[in-house]
Amino acid sequence: MGGANLKAETMALMDKRAAMETEMNSIVERLCNPGGPGLSANLVDSEGFPREDIDIPAVRAQRRRLAELRNEHSEITDKINVNIQILHSVRRPTSRASGPQERSLSGEVASLSQTSGFSVTSPAMDTSIPFAMVDEITESSPAAEDGLQLGDQVVKFGNVEGGDNLLPRLAAEAQANQGQAVSVGVIRQGAKLDLSVTPRVWQGRGLLGCHFRLV
Repeated sequence: MGGANLKAETMALMDKRAAMETEMNSIVERLCNPGGPGLSANLVDSEGFPREDIDIPAVRAQRRRLAELRNEHSEITDKINVNIQILHSVRRPTSRASGPQERSLSGEVASLSQTSGFSVTSPAMDTSIPFAMVDEITESSPAAEDGLQLGDQVVKFGNVEGGDNLLPRLAAEAQANQGQAVSVGVIRQGAKLDLSVTPRVWQGRGLLGCHFRLV
């Protein structure tokens, strides 16, 4: 595939991914509104009867749609990564001066990199794949005051950037850094953001006042 066609395909994938993230965030907000069922809470009451305070079929449909979007989002992200890496290979230095087409492709790769939030400074690219999502956050909590928002997709929390046993490691990272700023990388509506969050004691539960759900 030619460089121009590959760029067009990648840009189209990015637009599709951004639209999916908007829909995912909208579903998370609806499910996690005060009094809502959340992303994983039981749909039956303590006696085992269907809850009467929520529309159970609608909640199930929304949760199912969210799962589908997450799977497709992961597939599209993988494809974008591959495309950017292919475009990046065009930029490898040669013994001759770059021609207009090579310079154009080089600019296209840089533009794609800025749009996607991925670095193309080396072949070992930063994929920035989210491993968790903020699916609950309390108003006036440390997380909220420091800039985290509902639906933020977490790609980095201190020294945690993926791997196994993520939830215990996230909790341990917050505990180990109580009162100290922790660098947090998130993807919000398709844009990569770098935040600083300080785990601390407050009037609510935990040190952050938010809940991470693995994705």
